[in-house]
Amino acid sequence: MNEQELKRRAHDLDVTVWVGKHGVDAVVDELNTQLENENLVKVKFLRAARAGASTEAKATALAEQVNADLVETRGHTAVIHR
Repeated sequence: MNEQELKRRAHDLDVTVWVGKHGVDAVVDELNTQLENENLVKVKFLRAARAGASTEAKATALAEQVNADLVETRGHTAVIHR
């Protein structure tokens, strides 16, 4: 599936993972579980999670931790694909 198709599919997805003050490490297990069931997951980075780094940097780090690809970031939301 190409990147455009992934972005199109992601458009209608609801956010199912929220990254808060405990950071990306706190959601790795949950994201892994969701990626096993769905190959596309939308992640929201709350204000407390974004301190000191961009959403894109945080999303890239999270995608690497779950061995997945960052499809896109828009605002404070990221789409991750495996």
